[in-house]
Amino acid sequence: MKKIIFTMFMLVIVANAQQPLTLTDAITIALENNYDIKITRADQQIASISNAWGAAGAFPTVSFSANSSLVWDYNDNADYTQERKTAGVSLNWLLFDGFAMWIRKDKLNLYEELSAGHTAIVVENTIQSVILAYYKVLLEHEKLLVSESLKNLSRDRYNYESERQQLGSLTTYDLLQAKNSWLEDQGRFLMQRVIYKNAVRDLNYLLAEAPDRTYEFVEDFCVEPKTFNVDSLSRKMLRSNSTLKNQYLSQALLEKEVKLTRSEWWPTLSFTGGYSDVNSKLTLSGMNADNQGSYNYNAALNLSWSLFNGGNRKRAVEIAKIDRETGEIEIENMKHALMNQLYNYYEIHLVRQELLGVAKEALETAELNLNISEEKFRSGAINSFNYRDVQLLYLNAAVNNLDAVYAYIDVETALMRLTGGIVSQFE
Repeated sequence: MKKIIFTMFMLVIVANAQQPLTLTDAITIALENNYDIKITRADQQIASISNAWGAAGAFPTVSFSANSSLVWDYNDNADYTQERKTAGVSLNWLLFDGFAMWIRKDKLNLYEELSAGHTAIVVENTIQSVILAYYKVLLEHEKLLVSESLKNLSRDRYNYESERQQLGSLTTYDLLQAKNSWLEDQGRFLMQRVIYKNAVRDLNYLLAEAPDRTYEFVEDFCVEPKTFNVDSLSRKMLRSNSTLKNQYLSQALLEKEVKLTRSEWWPTLSFTGGYSDVNSKLTLSGMNADNQGSYNYNAALNLSWSLFNGGNRKRAVEIAKIDRETGEIEIENMKHALMNQLYNYYEIHLVRQELLGVAKEALETAELNLNISEEKFRSGAINSFNYRDVQLLYLNAAVNNLDAVYAYIDVETALMRLTGGIVSQFE
């Protein structure tokens, strides 16, 4: 019985233990479970199924038909009953339509590639969102630790001031100020704890996990600044950006549309064939039934050529060419917009890289000032108001340092996604 109780106790501990979660683990889970990725992969599967020669019109259609009728006729001369049964199979095959079926098949190939490209964009966006959500959790946890540390300092200060009041060396007013500071820091700590839990829930949503799922986040909240070359980033973006790749595929579709409209100038050749079987039975009143049957085969080649249709084909070609030219302009527009975005991110990256050093140095200065001020406060060299000001300066410096780390991670991740390297980093 003791062994059973001990085993059950250990199982409860294991069940309640938090699962370690690295950033790579989080991305792996999201790629498997994220709702947006599942939806876009389903769309990609539909595009793959639709990409078939049958959908392009290359195969014939075969149909079967059958009917049966029974007629009763009553008149003054002779009553009769007629029964008729018919069955047949027909085939229709478009042999040539100005190469349109090949063009439609090429378009289906491009649609499948474009669907895969849309999936790639959703995957990239999801990975970026998971990275930022994961580090957001770490950011809020670090802020929680800072607020807890400040709360503890305020509590120690309040306890110290209480002892001084009992000894008669402190007024009630100063004690109330210390208590107010402690309560303020307690409220800040409680609010920060809620913000941290919300950040975890936001990450769980991206991972398609339950809102109350908890983890042990094992990554360190730190960053190693990288040096980028804007020319190298530009070449990589023009080569690997997923949105730009999709725009090229859309342009290829417009090229196919021009060819498809031109195919209507060609004649069409089709083949039709079939087989039918007819059986009839005629029964006159007072006479034996008369049975008759027949069957036939048919085959035909049909050539048609529309010589003039009011200029509709010419207009369709001209419109398709304009759409193609518009697509080329859209590509140039997208290149320009992406280049501007890249330079903006690059400049922001340089600034945030410098801000990392500034925030780190400010935090080190604030920590040293806090330690010195605590000693001076206990020795009576400074009053409680000055000490409180130093505490708030430390809080602001600590928060600014954490925000600077997260801001750098944000812009670095944006550069990776823009240049198409965010997926390869976690393969």
